[in-house]
Amino acid sequence: MKRIKLLALCAIVAGFTTSCQKEELASEQEKEIALTPTKAELTKLFDMGVNIDDVTIEEIAHLDGTKQAYLVSGDIQIPRAGLEKLEELEALADGQKQYRTSNLVSGANRTIDILGYTGSGNALTSTMRTGLQWAVNNYNRIGTSLNFRLTFGTNYQAADMVVYNNNQSGGGGSAGFPSGGRAYKWIQINQGTSSFGNNVNEHVIGHEIGHCIGFRHQDWQSRQSCGQNSNEGQAGVGAILIPGTPTSDRADSIMLACFGSGEDGEFTSSDITALRALY
Repeated sequence: MKRIKLLALCAIVAGFTTSCQKEELASEQEKEIALTPTKAELTKLFDMGVNIDDVTIEEIAHLDGTKQAYLVSGDIQIPRAGLEKLEELEALADGQKQYRTSNLVSGANRTIDILGYTGSGNALTSTMRTGLQWAVNNYNRIGTSLNFRLTFGTNYQAADMVVYNNNQSGGGGSAGFPSGGRAYKWIQINQGTSSFGNNVNEHVIGHEIGHCIGFRHQDWQSRQSCGQNSNEGQAGVGAILIPGTPTSDRADSIMLACFGSGEDGEFTSSDITALRALY
């Protein structure tokens, strides 16, 4: 199956945000002129395991406000505030297939109230809502210790996880990694994702939820699913092999870095193994 070059779902831990599945072609939205990080900032990012070949500073908008962040390779967002407090990690010598971060959802936090946002300006489209419902059904069907309780509305303050339309062009979105034992809260879905249909929206949102509960990209070391050969780096969050999953970064998974227009949105057998191993 021909895979569309869409940057896939990425990461956030302790504030790490990754903008994912953005089109790499002419339809990609124009970016504002970015600032240049200092040598000291680049050194810190490098010591965290971040690939610093292409790092700028930009203003990143979220539902709860706009914050300044480092944009790494046009894909990974790292908050500028508090950079000096983030942990420095050594890169892993070897890599396998299904990966997780060093942070997971724990204890009572494994019951997750997830909100599909319907408020003016950032409401999910009908296709996005269907994709979200199907993705949540997939997670609840596995029979792990995670329990997602889905509602649609506007009270995002009370929710553990919020899925909303960020009105950006192109397919994809952005999500985050767990912190303090809690799932990451914000999942942005690009407006253009709606045009891909229910199954692809199910795939994209299911992938983003995967990041929010601790999954890295299956092919983080190569991004081969995007037709690239680029290591995403540790990004300060770890990339830990999940026992029992395949060793190839080319095996099909909902957590591949890029997706195709023919995705069915369903978990593979190794995805299910990985979920049951962690939860």
